[in-house]
Amino acid sequence: MAAVTALWALSFGAPSLAQDGSQMATDIERADGDDFYCGERRLGQWFYCSKPNRQEAQVPPPPKRSAVERLAAITRELDELKARAILDPSEANVIAYVRFQREQLDRASTFSDTWQRALWQTPELDYTLQRPVSSVGKRAWLDNRRADRDAVLANLGQRYGLFYFYAQSCGACDIFSPILRSVADSHNITVMAVSMDGGPSRDFPGYVVDSGQRARMGISGKETPALVLFDTLTKRTIPVGYGILSADEIMDRIFALTNTKVGSDY
Repeated sequence: MAAVTALWALSFGAPSLAQDGSQMATDIERADGDDFYCGERRLGQWFYCSKPNRQEAQVPPPPKRSAVERLAAITRELDELKARAILDPSEANVIAYVRFQREQLDRASTFSDTWQRALWQTPELDYTLQRPVSSVGKRAWLDNRRADRDAVLANLGQRYGLFYFYAQSCGACDIFSPILRSVADSHNITVMAVSMDGGPSRDFPGYVVDSGQRARMGISGKETPALVLFDTLTKRTIPVGYGILSADEIMDRIFALTNTKVGSDY
C-alpha cells in the first residue's frame, strides 16, 4: 500500500515535505499581507495575521523609604556599631563606630546651621524678634514690658481687688506682708487681708477672720501666704501665687493674668 502511495505521488507530482514547509511559509507571508483575512476578518495571531507581543516580566523597584524610616535606620546602625565596639573593642570596630558617629554629627551640624540661616532670613519664624535673647535686646524688651505693666496696674484697682490669706503664725507671711503692702500702695490696689488663724496683721490692720471665704472662692488648701485676684466685673477669682513673692513677681503675674493671652510670651 505504501509503495502504491509513493508511486502515486511520483506520478502526479505531489509536493515533498520540504516543499510543503516552504509552501506553508509562503502562505503565512501571504496571510500577513492579506487585507481580507487579516484586516477585515481580524483573524488574529492563530491565523498568522499578527505575532504575539511578548513582554519581558519587569521586577518592580523596591518601595522608597520615608525620611522617618531612613532616620530610624541610621539610629539603628549607630546603636549596632556602638554595641559592637563595646562588646568587641577591636580597633576596626571602634574606628567604624567613631567614623559613622562623626558622619551623623556633621549631618546634625549642617541641619543646625541651615536652621539658623533660615530664621535669619525669615523674620516671621524668628522667635527672638518677639522675645530677644541678646543682652541689649532683652534689656530693651524688659523696659518696654515694665512700662506696659505699670500703665496697666495704674488702672487695675478700678476693676480688680486682691484677697490676701495669711496666718499670724506664718513666718513667710511676716516677710511677704510688707512687700504686698508696698505694691498695693504704689498702684492703688485694694487688698482684703483674711486671717486663717484669727491673728492680726501689722501691715493690714483692717483684716477679717476667715469664715469660709477661701472655700467659697474655690481656693483649696490652707497654704499661706496666698494671693488671689478678684474680678469685680465677672466675679471671678484668679489665684496669683503662694509663698513669698517679690514685688516684681507680683506685678508681672497680675499683668500676665489680666492682659496677656496664654502662650503669647512663649
